[in-house]
Amino acid sequence: MNTRKEQLLAIRPVISTIRITDGMSSGERFQNETLRPVIKLQSNLFTEVFRNYIDKHKNVFYQLPLEKRLDYIENALQKDIKLRNALKGMVIGQFTVEEYSRYIKNSSALNKRLINIIRERLQSNIQLLDKPKTLSAV
Repeated sequence: MNTRKEQLLAIRPVISTIRITDGMSSGERFQNETLRPVIKLQSNLFTEVFRNYIDKHKNVFYQLPLEKRLDYIENALQKDIKLRNALKGMVIGQFTVEEYSRYIKNSSALNKRLINIIRERLQSNIQLLDKPKTLSAV
């Protein structure tokens, strides 16, 4: 039977552009080996979570021009502690025990990296956050 660790590692996407070098800091290495693959795996979930966040905040996001939408994402991730904690939990829940042990040694700096990567992903996929079009009766 596969262990939890084996199963978690097996479902993570491989990101071919990531390079690991000897000169990397431990934070950068953790970001590239663990955070980026986990965040890519959870990308669709983050989009749905943020879409729900928009709905719960009266859909103001949909009335904003593109530049303000990008700012909205950044501000939400900076200021809404509940949202940040939910997103962090979705990432941490995909860690192996060993990765979690490495994470807790420098969680503050790694949390900044984690949130920045999620912010970049949401902003670069902003079209996925567009309000779903309702189908009119024909």
